[in-house]
Amino acid sequence: MSAPAAGAASAVLDFDDILVEIGEFGRFQRRNYLLICLPVLFAAANSLSYVFTAGSPTYRCYVPECDKLDDAEYGADWVSIAVPGSWSKRGHFTPSTCERFVANDGHFESSSDPWSAWPLDQCFAENFTTETERCHQFVYGSSERTIVQQWGLQCPENLWKMAFVGTVHFAGLVVGTALSGYLADRYGRKHIFLFCIVFMALTGVAQALSWDYISFLFFALLNAVGTSGVYPLAFIIGVEMVGPRKREMSSIVLNYFYAVGEALLGLSVFLPDWRQLQLALSVPPLICVAYFWLVPESVRWLLARNRREQAGVIIRRAAKVNRRDISVELMASFKQQELDAETSQEDDVEGGLHVQKDDKIWLAIKEVAGSPALMGRYAILLLIWAVNAIVYYGLSLNATSLSGNKYLNFALVCLVEIPGYSLAWLFLRRFGRRVALSGSLLLCSITCVASGFVTLG
Repeated sequence: MSAPAAGAASAVLDFDDILVEIGEFGRFQRRNYLLICLPVLFAAANSLSYVFTAGSPTYRCYVPECDKLDDAEYGADWVSIAVPGSWSKRGHFTPSTCERFVANDGHFESSSDPWSAWPLDQCFAENFTTETERCHQFVYGSSERTIVQQWGLQCPENLWKMAFVGTVHFAGLVVGTALSGYLADRYGRKHIFLFCIVFMALTGVAQALSWDYISFLFFALLNAVGTSGVYPLAFIIGVEMVGPRKREMSSIVLNYFYAVGEALLGLSVFLPDWRQLQLALSVPPLICVAYFWLVPESVRWLLARNRREQAGVIIRRAAKVNRRDISVELMASFKQQELDAETSQEDDVEGGLHVQKDDKIWLAIKEVAGSPALMGRYAILLLIWAVNAIVYYGLSLNATSLSGNKYLNFALVCLVEIPGYSLAWLFLRRFGRRVALSGSLLLCSITCVASGFVTLG
């Protein structure tokens, strides 16, 4: 019963031949490729939105003896004498977040108005002792509002809660990536792709409407599950819809959209409230519901599932949109394979030899696991991916910790990926995958090590 295997192998070859005839990246593919790239913008933004929604703003203790009640200034000149902190080499003072110096009451004049601050000219060093005390009111360095202010998560004892948001997010990415890949193989690329987009949008809206920290974590987990499926499925659909000579281009250009989507978070400077930001990232993707009628299923997936009639409809539509003709011989061969596959499947079922698709997948996994060479390569790729993820997210997440405008810093760190992808594309075309991969890792290691020797001027 080797006919089905041979038919399946030739079906893939025939589809590549058909793509060459109807256009490897014609109008039909360009339109659908653009459509699948658009939700990647929002998936990228959602994947790192917690950097701003769950970030810790700059703040210090409110000092009623010196601060004006309605117009407190974070960086007032007297802050260093009323609040402990640290000085940088450039002479910049960073106040403590939750401690202040105890006031020396004997050095302050009384005020008949309890709601007014003491005169600013009384805020001298002798007005405070060297003892410190905790505070429960804060002055913020910007109008940014995150879940820190929302649910009182200030001070060092709550830092783990901020970090735990990232942990929950990445746990959702792990679960979502595994689930979306399996479900896409079983139920179709298009349907799971659309489900992930809508699920990402709905859970993002729910996250914006969270009523406490626990509910925020729960919806952040679900949002990550949905978000994690959008990019890889868009990648698969994009690669599967184009011809052999356009696959590198398809995979690289999609990453351009991802980088731009991440950089869009820099615009959150105009949406300082975390709820508004999360809604801005979650509501627009709901329009992708229209993709159910606009984006076709992956022809390669249909062929793998022996749904050749549906595949033929999409192929003919693509040829029409691309204004190309399919040769009679090629379509006749494709039609004959459709009939042969149906006959072979009926024979297998009648003979009790029908093998489920999932069984074939497990047989392939077993075959790979039994090969030391393949397992060795697989282990190396896993290590490379882990190292890449650590460096990538480490740089992205810490971009807001650099000096200067954190929104601009974050956007630039994301946009610098675009020339990196372009360089990788060039290396792939000229030197192949192994040289491109090794060269990228070497360049990354050199620059990361060199950055450790960069000092402030």
